[in-house]
Amino acid sequence: MSRGYSLIEILVAVAIFTILVAGPTGFFVSSLKGQIKSLASQKLLDNTSYTLEYISRSLRMAKKEIGCLDINDPTTCPCLKTQGYGFNYENPDGDISAIRFINYNGECQEFFWDKNDNRLKESKNEATPVALTSEELEIISLKFNLSGESQDDTDQPRVTLFLDLKGGKGQKILELRPEIKIQTTISQRNLDVPY
Repeated sequence: MSRGYSLIEILVAVAIFTILVAGPTGFFVSSLKGQIKSLASQKLLDNTSYTLEYISRSLRMAKKEIGCLDINDPTTCPCLKTQGYGFNYENPDGDISAIRFINYNGECQEFFWDKNDNRLKESKNEATPVALTSEELEIISLKFNLSGESQDDTDQPRVTLFLDLKGGKGQKILELRPEIKIQTTISQRNLDVPY
């Protein structure tokens, strides 16, 4: 009489082995996905924090353009193209995904969403734009909402920035792409008093 294993005994052993291996493997895979998402979230937060701090500092220190008499005359409207007296900010051509102002150095500065490569960019005195966000980030939406930007009102100039970003642009698995939505209001540092 030969001693061997029956088919049922082998199937039970394989099932137990599969359960013992699948549990830790599933835990390892889920913790690895969590680590990848955590690193992508940290990159997203780091880049967003830098960008918002840079934009906030620039907008706080903006100067008022004294007056624009004729929007077609660049000598009377060197930066802002809004006709009137004493403007602080403007959305160029009514585009709420961009803002233009005179910075603390007297340069015409603009922040805008370049929809061709989906990045937030900056331009000073209409020079070649410089990207402020990483290539790994994708802008979902960007809005600059202005209030108190003219001298004709009694409000302190302020800009409310709405920014929706998604990280991990090259990541194929969508659930590993973190997203952040930010709304912040920045008021101008100098008091808005008539000249």
